[in-house]
Amino acid sequence: MSERPIIVTQLDGEPVEVKVSADMVKRGLLVAPLLIAVCAVIWGVNGAWSAALGIALVLLNFALSAMVISSTAKISLGLMMGATLFGFLIRLGLITLVVVLVKDKPWISLPALGATIIVTHLGLLFWEMKYLAITLAHPGLKPARP
Repeated sequence: MSERPIIVTQLDGEPVEVKVSADMVKRGLLVAPLLIAVCAVIWGVNGAWSAALGIALVLLNFALSAMVISSTAKISLGLMMGATLFGFLIRLGLITLVVVLVKDKPWISLPALGATIIVTHLGLLFWEMKYLAITLAHPGLKPARP
């Protein structure tokens, strides 16, 4: 009988973060038409395009985050922690870069883009809390009820 190591150096198991992120992306795609419509009413066509870009940035951010965590956790927990920290900074930088690159485009409404990025990030995070099982028995999403 082999002994379990006292210090875990890597995680073997199903990537819970990928399931949670995929669930958030699914919910984001469900509300995207509503968010785009609201921005279109408030800021016009440019608001709709800006909202679509903002939603795409947020969903890509969540997907990249899960990918980085799940791939590095299999290698080393130290690598995962570093990749999570620096990955966050890099993803924040990428969002900033996209905003800087499109800020002067005629089809962009900066208030719509900013509002969409903030509301979508926070909204999806808070919405997802309802569906999480934060226990060691069922980490990630709550198990489906029969």
